[in-house]
Amino acid sequence: MPWREKLLCWFGPSLFAGISSGDWWALLRENRLAVDPPYWLRAAIISGGSLSNALLRRLEDWLYSARISATQIQPPLFVLGIWRSGTTHLHNLLAVDRRFATPNWYQVSYPHTFLTTEGIYSKALGVLMPRQRMQDNMRFGLELPAEEEMALCILTRYSPMLGWVFPRNADRYNRYVSLRGVPETEIMAWKAALLGLVRKLTYKYQQPLLLKSPSHTARIRLLLELFPDARFVHIHRHPYAVIRSTRHTVRRFHEFLSLQRTTLDADEWSISQYRNVYEAFFAERDLIPPGRFYEVRYDKLDTDPLTTIRDIYSALGLPDFSTVESKLRSYLASQANYQKNRHEELDSETKVRIAHECPRCFDEWGYER
Repeated sequence: MPWREKLLCWFGPSLFAGISSGDWWALLRENRLAVDPPYWLRAAIISGGSLSNALLRRLEDWLYSARISATQIQPPLFVLGIWRSGTTHLHNLLAVDRRFATPNWYQVSYPHTFLTTEGIYSKALGVLMPRQRMQDNMRFGLELPAEEEMALCILTRYSPMLGWVFPRNADRYNRYVSLRGVPETEIMAWKAALLGLVRKLTYKYQQPLLLKSPSHTARIRLLLELFPDARFVHIHRHPYAVIRSTRHTVRRFHEFLSLQRTTLDADEWSISQYRNVYEAFFAERDLIPPGRFYEVRYDKLDTDPLTTIRDIYSALGLPDFSTVESKLRSYLASQANYQKNRHEELDSETKVRIAHECPRCFDEWGYER
């Protein structure tokens, strides 16, 4: 393990670099302070950071809250798709177009304070960060595009990501994938947090936002309630490939994120989340108005990314593609040596279960069982 990964594993703050003290202690209370001894140092580091975050949060609110509240939001473009289906690759390709703004890793890690602290701390912290993502070989850096789910985790404590941190309470947090069946007060708090985050990012960039969270794939109705003019692009991949990659990711995340010895079954989590996300997706997809939804296959994006992105621009009525085409070609050339992970094959019993529990994902997109 490279030294930066070791540093993050031993001293990293899990998902909570930017959490404030009140929310951190509330999270500990709802998990009955159940932090296992190997992770006490991790919890202590989070606790210390949460105190300074609370002070800086008050400062940022005092400085910017009025201006943020007055900011008008432009309709976002959402990238949808389950974990490990190619959402990050698609997100990065679309983010080449600087007519869109996308949150970076620093901003989603410090959602309360990035307006006042990013310029001071981002480069210094970046020196200590791994150069590749922990679950694959994709480039990592605090300045790179990131998904807003981490910010929502910090802002609300209503995120399925918390099941990786507190695996003994994973059933509680898995409900927040789609937010179906959770109390209305929690749904309203989640919507307020997302709206506030989008408004804050819009204030910073003064541009329409490009947003991505795999869990949003199951939240189309809620997203449309907040952003009725939003556009959506959905990427799908063969279910077997998704599950193979997801279970590897879950195992890797435990090393860096968990505060409890794992009791999380990676296969069970991967399959159940896949099923739950796409049950909600198919139930809500048709709520999106015509001309605001487009769907792509991962294998097409992988083999012909330029044509795929051009088709997205055309289908969704995005700004003139020709102005970004040369930048996109340069970005693709920079990724030419990227090596994908190789994962162990699924056994026949697991394949049968996936096909049985998620049949529409095979039938809708023409994937072989």
